[in-house]
Amino acid sequence: QVQLVESGGGSVQAGASLRLSCAASGRTFVNIDMAWFRQIMGKEREFVAAFSWSGSTTYNDDSVKGRFTISKDNARNTVHLQMNNLKPEDTGVYYCAARTNVGPYNYWGQGTQVNVSP
Repeated sequence: QVQLVESGGGSVQAGASLRLSCAASGRTFVNIDMAWFRQIMGKEREFVAAFSWSGSTTYNDDSVKGRFTISKDNARNTVHLQMNNLKPEDTGVYYCAARTNVGPYNYWGQGTQVNVSP
């Protein structure tokens, strides 16, 4: 089992930055893939960024590449999402996710709200 707790959401104006954090517990952190997803009102949950157990990163190129950076702190069992130059269309609930095998992400946090005003 993996438990995930997100933090760092909030309300900012367009152009500002936020840093989301996800603290993981329950099993060896270095052997799992971690990711961020978001759900924007009226849309399905979408992938934002991932940090694999091997150290590779992937991003949703269409919406966040160049503005968001995912990083992992193995010593603190934490994954971060640095979000710069935020836009109103980034508003939504951001979820941390983990998976222990190839396939769907099977562990989810409770979500943290991000609001970006024009």
